[in-house]
Amino acid sequence: MDQINKPVCKLSDIADGEMKEVKAGETPVLLARVDGRCYAVAAHCTHYGAPLADGYLSGDRIVCPWHHACFNARTGALEEPPALDSLASYPVRIEKDEIFVDMPEGAPDRETPPMTKRDQNDKRVFAIIGGGAAGYMAAQTLREEGFAGRIVMITRESRAPYDRPNLSKDYLHGHADPEWMPLRGDDFYSGNDIEIVYDKVVANVDAGTRRIAFADGETMDCDSLLVATGGEPRSLNVPGGDLKNVFVLRSFDSADAIIAAAEGAKNAVIIGASFIAMEGASSLRQRGLSVTVVAPDKVPFERTLGPEIGRLFQSEHESKGVNFRLGQQVRSLEGDGKVSGVKLESGDVIEADLVIVGIGVSPATAFLGGIEKQKDGSVTVDEFMSLGNGVFAAGDIASFIDPRTAERTRIEHWRTALQQGRVAAKNMLGKHERYTAVPFFWTTQFDVTLNYVGHAAGWDKLDFDGDVNKRDFLATYHKAGKIVAVAGMNRDRELDEWQEKFRLDQTHSATTPK
Repeated sequence: MDQINKPVCKLSDIADGEMKEVKAGETPVLLARVDGRCYAVAAHCTHYGAPLADGYLSGDRIVCPWHHACFNARTGALEEPPALDSLASYPVRIEKDEIFVDMPEGAPDRETPPMTKRDQNDKRVFAIIGGGAAGYMAAQTLREEGFAGRIVMITRESRAPYDRPNLSKDYLHGHADPEWMPLRGDDFYSGNDIEIVYDKVVANVDAGTRRIAFADGETMDCDSLLVATGGEPRSLNVPGGDLKNVFVLRSFDSADAIIAAAEGAKNAVIIGASFIAMEGASSLRQRGLSVTVVAPDKVPFERTLGPEIGRLFQSEHESKGVNFRLGQQVRSLEGDGKVSGVKLESGDVIEADLVIVGIGVSPATAFLGGIEKQKDGSVTVDEFMSLGNGVFAAGDIASFIDPRTAERTRIEHWRTALQQGRVAAKNMLGKHERYTAVPFFWTTQFDVTLNYVGHAAGWDKLDFDGDVNKRDFLATYHKAGKIVAVAGMNRDRELDEWQEKFRLDQTHSATTPK
């Protein structure tokens, strides 16, 4: 194949520990200089295509500026989700002071990590209950890590794993087509011998024997089991809660039902001010509906992000025409078969053709037998995501020890579920890898995106660098003399650096990195 023989830049133009985007012919390439050597990989993240040159280089680790996927700068190998594929890497040669990247014509920009083929002589069966983030990532990781036995993913849905965070964002808004949402095509699962059992409801799991009993009466035994069933949306326990056009937003089907209802609706009421609720409010408003948010909170996100950031989001929504009835409880939903209004405890009735209930989720663990549960229904895993006896848990249902605060916690974030699924899969294979990953989440509402790294269940000090009202800031959350989380807008590289500070346990200083 033809090679590109023009230099991409001079060696003196890139210092050790730096990376920059260059062009090899017409192809964008990311150059990184690590320990004196130069490496070339694809220039854009394999998740959503972020320009990696805007991210952060930590040793030989590239952190994506948008959603914190991590790659090895030397090889392009995937190190941390939410990306699923590695970056393609390209040969580099240096002649005098000039750097050349040998770019084969038609070279790909990404590579699916190498997968072990199924060996029919390997009679082990590893089962995964749940087809979300943790379940998917575990299945991929098992094949990456050399498992040659049978992998069976069991899901109550009729679809293969998909990009759940986008349900309330681009998909509900109408910017993402259904074909864009699956994490992988069918050929990935068939090509790597990952079985998906669709529309299958688990009635009971006996943790002692690892026997799965299904609602249809069938049973299945396995050698190792990962439970990754996520959360069940909390329903609104008021009169009228079962009326038509009252929805929760958790699955592809529920998003499709909301979109169908929105096409004939004028007035939507969002009950709750959670991230999904507020993202749903943004999406429906952009579809042209009149939207009112009803919640008992004084300020959205006050307990999660603090009042300053909460007021910023509320202001953005209000500027786009969203109405708020905060400090209010819902007494009932009105209507004759189909919702027509939301009655508040004040006696006011808000007209509604469509209602979305976004008041949080509960861990989906009712079917688990022989496993002690926390008060919230979550299950207690150890540092290896294990429940004992070859049973593991990951994602929304897992109560784990935060390695940075030593506090037991549960995190309902997409990336955390992916990270935990990856670690759980390795430990299903006996790798004894501790879960130490740094949490990260993002929310986009109208034109405002906030990124958040770390985890603060509470804090005793909140500092700001920059201006919240100008949407250019870092917020640092302190607890017991240590920074436990950082949130920000338009500070992508600094948030990348904070991720690495958390990973390397360098957060005792209250100094914001520059």
